[in-house]
Amino acid sequence: MNALVSLHDGIFRLIEKAGDWVFPVVARFIFASTLLLYYWNSGLTKLGDGFFGLFSPSIGAYSQIFPKQLEAVGYDVSQFGMFHWAVVMAGTYAEFILPPLVVIGLGTRLASAGMIGFVVVQSLTDVYGHHATDPKTLGALFDRFPDAVILDQRLFWVFVLGYLVIKGGGALSVDSLLRKRMAGTPPV
Repeated sequence: MNALVSLHDGIFRLIEKAGDWVFPVVARFIFASTLLLYYWNSGLTKLGDGFFGLFSPSIGAYSQIFPKQLEAVGYDVSQFGMFHWAVVMAGTYAEFILPPLVVIGLGTRLASAGMIGFVVVQSLTDVYGHHATDPKTLGALFDRFPDAVILDQRLFWVFVLGYLVIKGGGALSVDSLLRKRMAGTPPV
C-alpha cells in the first residue's frame, strides 16, 4: 500500500510542478482568446474621431460609463466636468493597456489586479447604471443556469485573472525574461 501511495504522490508532484509552469501560460492564453479583442473593441467605441479622439472621448464612452448622468443632462457631454472626462479616459486607456500587458505577461500581477478592478466596476455599472437586473443577465450564484453575463461569466474572468495575480505570468512571460536578465542569467 505504501508503494501505491508513493507512486500516487510522485506522479501528482510532477503534475503539480508542471502545472506551476503551464497554468499561468494557459490562463494568459484563455484571457487572450476570450477577452483581449472584447476589451480592445470596447475601447474603440469610446474614442472620438481622428488622432485627437485619443483625448476626446465619444458620447458612447460617456453613455457606457455614466449612463444615468448623461441622460440627466440631456445627452449634452459639455455639461460634464474634468472628473467625468478623467474617469472615461482612464477606463478607455485601461481597456487598451491592461489586456495586452496580461497577454504578454508584463507586470502580470498588477495588470491582472487592475483588470479585476475593471471587471468589478464594469459589472457595477451594468447593474446600477444600465439596470441590468433581469435574472437572465444578472444571474445568481448556485442556481442551475450557468449562462448569465454578469455573475456567471465574469466570475470566471475574475478567477482567471485572480490566478494570475497569485501565480504571476509564468515561465513564458516578459516578467520571467526580465527577472532572468536582472538576476544575470541568460534567457532560455
